[in-house]
Amino acid sequence: MSTNPPSPRPLIGRGSYLEALRIGEILRKETVGGTLLVIAAVIALIWANSPASESYFALRDFKIGFEPWHLELSLGAWAADGLLAIFFFLVGLELKREIVAGDLRQISKAIVPVAAAVGGVIVPALIYAAINWSNPDTISGWAIPTATDIAFAVAVLAVIGSHLPTPLRIFLLTLAVVDDLMAITIIAFFYTETINTPALLLTLIPLALFAFLARKYRGFFGMKPAAAWFILLPIGFAAWALLHASGIHATVAGVALAFMIPVLHSAKHGRHTDGPGLAEIFEHRFRPLSAGFAVPLFAFFSAGVAIGGAEGLRSALTDPVAIGIIAALVLGKPIGILAATWLTAKFTKATLDPELKWVDLLGVSLLAGIGFTVSLLVAELSFGLGNPSNDHAKVAILAASVLAAVLASILLGSRNRQYKKLLAAEAIDADADGVPDVYQQDD
Repeated sequence: MSTNPPSPRPLIGRGSYLEALRIGEILRKETVGGTLLVIAAVIALIWANSPASESYFALRDFKIGFEPWHLELSLGAWAADGLLAIFFFLVGLELKREIVAGDLRQISKAIVPVAAAVGGVIVPALIYAAINWSNPDTISGWAIPTATDIAFAVAVLAVIGSHLPTPLRIFLLTLAVVDDLMAITIIAFFYTETINTPALLLTLIPLALFAFLARKYRGFFGMKPAAAWFILLPIGFAAWALLHASGIHATVAGVALAFMIPVLHSAKHGRHTDGPGLAEIFEHRFRPLSAGFAVPLFAFFSAGVAIGGAEGLRSALTDPVAIGIIAALVLGKPIGILAATWLTAKFTKATLDPELKWVDLLGVSLLAGIGFTVSLLVAELSFGLGNPSNDHAKVAILAASVLAAVLASILLGSRNRQYKKLLAAEAIDADADGVPDVYQQDD
């Protein structure tokens, strides 16, 4: 019997082949969504600072809805409360799939991105709080720099990271999903002033009905796309409306509904049947709606802020709110993520995947400093529309996201070129059968 100690497990693993394919497909779709998000934000900024700026703010503040149900909201509020619920529905589906059927079902693989996400939330929050500690009016924005924008970050990674290792991409996506779930939990617990208990209890009725139908008739909803729109959507909307009336931010309903969707097929003869489950089917159906419409439209209504020229920009960026956000996103995110990852490696005796270097993780950690969609939402919840602190926070979020993207692009772009050269060298070393040595070793 061999007495050699077992080799330490990789800190960030490659994951299964099917998992890598699924992650790759998500990354491609999020890339399109990230591009549309940036375009929508740029249009909003230009419009809000043009001679026609009044029309932009009039459009954003135009109210529509049914007042008796407390749903007469501005278009901006509909985008923040309603459209982002679709985005968080996709986040919930992705997270549940990772937990039930993905690599996160294994604690050894889940602990690293989860720990990194926790570090990437705590450190930025502490940095912002330290800078704004003496001001009770701005300390409430401590959660603004805690989230990572999946679509924006993935879009940047797709442009500059075509040859980066697969484990690095999986790490970024998993970290961002966990990060967003933590952000929505923060919203639910820390940005709820009063709770309407009857409305909250009534929310359980459509939520339970939604869960029952989705689980009982998962095959029917999987084969009949129209059925989800005509049956599940109205029930989901009722849950969303009641949660909105309860005082809890309505985007939480998106995650709650997603967790009601089954990941696996129903069990037959003691085992689950093969093929995509309802959660995966819904991901395919609704991701284009989220990435191509909901998130870009939210960005359009949320990113528009009247900067006021060079003087206004200077005033915004010297505000402690802006300083705290920029420092937290650009410095706090990478510090928190790297520190948590290093501590995990130290105390679990795990090693970094042989394909990766710590400098690769630094690049991804910088990329995680792109806090856009959820950060803009939290800024509005912290300060409210029309508040100068909210406008300054938006400017800071945009500036920090661009700065983080540039720094990450410089570092990861350099690493990408090195990996490209490595792959080219491996291709030259291929055997006579045309298969590179590296793949033969994997076999």
